[in-house]
Amino acid sequence: MSLSEATDSPKIASLKGVGAKTLERLAKLSLHKVQDLLFHLPSRYENRTTLMPLGTVRVGDQALVEGQVEVTEIVSRARRSLVCRISDGTGFLYLRFFHFSGDQLSRLKPGTRLRCFGEVRDGYYGTEMVHPDYQPIADEEAGRINQSLTPVYPSTEGLHQKTIRGLVEKALDLCIENDALLQEWIPEELLASLNLPPLCEAVRILHQPSAESATELLGQAQQRLSFEELLAHHLSVSRFRNHMRQQAAPVLSLSKKVSKQFLDSLPFALTGAQNRVIREIAADLKSSKPMMRLVQGDVGSGKTVVAAWAALAALSSRFQVAFMAPTELLAEQHYRSFSHWLEPLGVQVAYLAGKHKGQIRRETLEAIADGRAGAVLGTHALFQEEVKFHRLGLVVIDEQHRFGVHQRLALREKGARDGLYPHQLIMTATPIPRTLAMLGYADLDVSIIDELPPGRSPVKTSVIPSTRRHEVIARIDDWVKGGKQVYWVCTLIEESEALECEAAENTAASLIEALPNVRIGLVHGRMKSAEKEDVMAAFKSGAIDLLVATTVIEVGVDVPNAGLMVIENPERLGLAQLHQLRGRVGRGPGDSFCVLMYQPPLTLGAKERLGILRETSDGFVIAEKDLELRGPGELLGIRQTGQVQFRIADLGRDSDLLDQVKATAETLLDHHPDSVEPLLRRWLADGVRYAEV
Repeated sequence: MSLSEATDSPKIASLKGVGAKTLERLAKLSLHKVQDLLFHLPSRYENRTTLMPLGTVRVGDQALVEGQVEVTEIVSRARRSLVCRISDGTGFLYLRFFHFSGDQLSRLKPGTRLRCFGEVRDGYYGTEMVHPDYQPIADEEAGRINQSLTPVYPSTEGLHQKTIRGLVEKALDLCIENDALLQEWIPEELLASLNLPPLCEAVRILHQPSAESATELLGQAQQRLSFEELLAHHLSVSRFRNHMRQQAAPVLSLSKKVSKQFLDSLPFALTGAQNRVIREIAADLKSSKPMMRLVQGDVGSGKTVVAAWAALAALSSRFQVAFMAPTELLAEQHYRSFSHWLEPLGVQVAYLAGKHKGQIRRETLEAIADGRAGAVLGTHALFQEEVKFHRLGLVVIDEQHRFGVHQRLALREKGARDGLYPHQLIMTATPIPRTLAMLGYADLDVSIIDELPPGRSPVKTSVIPSTRRHEVIARIDDWVKGGKQVYWVCTLIEESEALECEAAENTAASLIEALPNVRIGLVHGRMKSAEKEDVMAAFKSGAIDLLVATTVIEVGVDVPNAGLMVIENPERLGLAQLHQLRGRVGRGPGDSFCVLMYQPPLTLGAKERLGILRETSDGFVIAEKDLELRGPGELLGIRQTGQVQFRIADLGRDSDLLDQVKATAETLLDHHPDSVEPLLRRWLADGVRYAEV
C-alpha cells in the first residue's frame, strides 16, 4: 500500500444508510470523509450513566429517567402541544412537545416504556421535560444503561445528534477493523517518551469516555490529537523553511563608508538594539541563501530605519528593494522617510499604490521594470501581475499579519531570476507571542528591537466613562494652552467605514463648538489622499492643535508634540489595535497620556481588555494577553494565510506542547522522513501546498 493510499480516508457516503440530505448537511460542517467524522469532536458531554427515580428529580436537573406512559394527549392550553405523562412507581413526570407528528402520538401510546433525558422544569401540571431526548425500550432493557458519557457534537440545522452519534460509531467500528484508517505515523518510542496514548485509542476515548475516569483520560486524549495537529503545522512550515534554505540568493553588502554616511545623516543615534539587529541582518545578506527574518519591535522602536539600512545594502549591491505596507497612509509615510534618507545618497525612490492610474502609473511601472527605481514602496499593488522588477534583491514587508504567507510568497516570486531569490525582511509592531512565533512564523529567524529611543517614557493610560466627557474636553483646553497637541480617535461603528467617518465628522463639529480657541482638524478613511496629507502635514507642523481621526492613524503617524490621545469607545477594539493607537503618543519629551473613554456599561471582556492597557505598555505582555482573549486566528490573519486554522489544537491551552512539537518535528525530518507527508495529508490540505512552494 502506498503512502497516499494509506492516508486517503473513505468517503462518508460509503457508510451504510447515509442519504443525500444527510451528506449535504454534513458538508456544511466540512465533514466529507470518515476521518473527518473521527476528528469531529464533541463540544461537551452529557452524563446519562445514572438513572434517577422520578420521585427524586428536581427542577433544574439534567436527568436520565425511565417510566411507563400513563396518558398521552394533545392540549391547546396557551400553545398547542403533545403532553405525555410517565410514571415509575416513585413519582411521575410530564413530557411536552410543541413540535410533533401524528406518528409520534401513536408511538407514545399508554403502556410504552420510555427512557428520557433532558432538563427538568416546573410546568403547568408539575415537573416536566420539554422536547426531551427519548427512546422506547423493551422491558428486558429496563435499568440497563451505557456507562460512557454521551457526546454532544457541533451540528447544523436538520442534522440530529442521534444521526451524528450513529455515524461516529460506524466510523469508530471501521477504525477498529482497518488500522490504516488512522495509521500511527509518530514512532512508538516517541509517543512513549511523550506519555501520549496511541491515536486510535485517543479518538475512541474522546467520542466514548467512561464516566469514572473521564477527566484524566479526556485530557490525555485531547493532548494526543492536539500534539499531532500542531506537529503537522510545524512540519509544514519547517519543510518550507528547509526548501527555502536550499535556494540561492544574491550576496548583498554595504561598505563601512556608505553605512557611516547614512547613519551620520540621521538626526538621531541608533539604539543598541537597532545596531544589534542591523548586524544580524548584515550577516544574513552576506549569505548566498535567502534571508527570511522577522523583526519585532514595539511601536516607536525604530524598525523603519533598520529596514532602510538593509535597503541601502541591496541598493549598493545594484539590486532593487520592494517595501510593502498594508495601507496607503503607512506606505506614504515610509515613502517620505525613504525619500528623505536615501535620495541624498543618489537613490531613486518610487511609490506605487492602487489609486495610481494613467500616465503616473505607466511611468512608475517603467521605472521599476528598467531598474531606474531602486527602492519601490507601495501597498498590495506591488505584487500585481503587471509589476515587473528589473533586479529585485530584497523584499521588506511591514505588518506581516495584515497580509498573509501566500501574498509574501507572491512578491518573492517576482524577484526570482537567474536562479536567485530575493532576501525577505518582515517587520511587525504587533509583537508575536512566543507560542505563535514558534508555529506561525517558524520559517523565519526572529530579531527583536527591545529598546526604545532615549527620552521615551511609558504612556500613562486612564479608563473613564463617557459621562465624564466634559472633564476630558476641559483638560484638552488646558493641554493646548501649554503648547501641546492632541489626538481624538473615533472607533469603528458596526463595521461601517461610512458610519465611522460620519461619527468623526460629528465629533469634530461638537469639539469645534466646545473648544472655540483650539484649532481642530479632521482626517478619516473616505477623504482623498491629498486632503489627508494636507491635514496631517498641518498637524505635524503645529498648525492644528487637535486632530479628530478614525483608526487610519493607527500606524505611520509621528508627531512628537502630540502627547495626549483620547480614544472614544475603546471597547470596540482589540488589545493590539488599542496598543498601536496609543503608540502615536509618547514620542516626544515629557509625560504622555492616553484616555480610554468607554460607553458604559462594559462587558466583562471589554473591562479586562481596558484593564490590561491601563496596567502595562509592554507590547509583548499585551500580545500574550491578546492571544489568550482572541486566539491565534485574528492575530495571524488566518483568512488570508490559510495557515493556522486548527480543528482541535488551541494555542492558549496547548502552548506547553510546543517545545516537544518542535523537537519531534526535527526528529521526524531527520530520522523518519516517510512519516512527514502522511501527517501533512491528514491535517493540512492547504499546508502541503504551502510546504511545497
